[in-house]
Amino acid sequence: MADIRVALIGGGMIAPAHIRGAAAAEGVRLWAIADPSPAAKAVAEKAGVPWFADHRALLDRERPDAAIVATPNVLHVPVALDCVASGVPVLVEKPIADTVEDARRLSEAAQAVGVPLIVGHQRRHNPIIRRARQLIRDGVLGRLVSAAVLATFLKPDRYFDTTWRCQPGGGPVLINLIHEIDMLRFLYGEIASIQSVTSNVVRGFEVEDTAAVVLRFANGALGTITLSDTAASPWSWDLAAGENPVFFKPDVETHFFCGTEGSVTLPKLNLWRYPGARGWHEPIAASSIGIEPADPYAEQLRHFAAVIRGSEEPVISGHDGMRTLQATQAVLEAARTRQPVTLTAD
Repeated sequence: MADIRVALIGGGMIAPAHIRGAAAAEGVRLWAIADPSPAAKAVAEKAGVPWFADHRALLDRERPDAAIVATPNVLHVPVALDCVASGVPVLVEKPIADTVEDARRLSEAAQAVGVPLIVGHQRRHNPIIRRARQLIRDGVLGRLVSAAVLATFLKPDRYFDTTWRCQPGGGPVLINLIHEIDMLRFLYGEIASIQSVTSNVVRGFEVEDTAAVVLRFANGALGTITLSDTAASPWSWDLAAGENPVFFKPDVETHFFCGTEGSVTLPKLNLWRYPGARGWHEPIAASSIGIEPADPYAEQLRHFAAVIRGSEEPVISGHDGMRTLQATQAVLEAARTRQPVTLTAD
């Protein structure tokens, strides 16, 4: 079976992860890179693939079998719509769009012509997350009670040399917190309502740098997320899970999931349960859940190829990605209005 030829549209910060993933993914081959910057041209030369100044030149020259849209957020929908119109299956980096309306428009456009569309929430492909989801589905934790997430890290000053990262839409809620929202939806199910507060007092940019979020899930469980990109802290999935080798990997836990029969911490996958009598006076023991490590970016691209071939259903479709975006934007809305935001099924 011939490899799926994948074009990478966008050669920015996430490009190396996709290039690495394509090299490791079965049935996938990086075919080209489209991005106007000289740096992206150099990335293409290093990867040994053709370079195009923009995605239109790429699509006009020779249609690839698939495309990864990894442009700045504001370009996700127009670029992906051009790919869909050309019949090219698309993996759109998160967030799928700037607005829920645009996300719906893209999802419906792909469905109308039968072009596969998936969203780049790579954590869903991480064996750690998949094992935690299986534990929950098998009832090992009992009835879900709470989730506590720490996403606290320090972005260096040079990160903000790019102007759009200092403006609304470029802050850690839509860039980073969206991963936590999607992860919680994947593990705990749909979110019923959200309350939040945000702050920008550390950097003073127009966009937030810190947020505290309270979630109520449809199953009755509650969750909290503490987010900051100004914190000298190791408690972040991006660091602790080791998904991306560019980050230092501290030996810490960042996610705590509790149920009536047991609890599990991530990314170490330590399962806590009572071996005998239950109650806070009784001893509770931890056991480590073993998994086979894998690069989620490589697994994501292997899955993308399988979706294109029709052998797998999308782990996260365009509509699913839209629901994650809707919940993430509710965090900003709740902070702005200082009122809870109720999420309705769609």
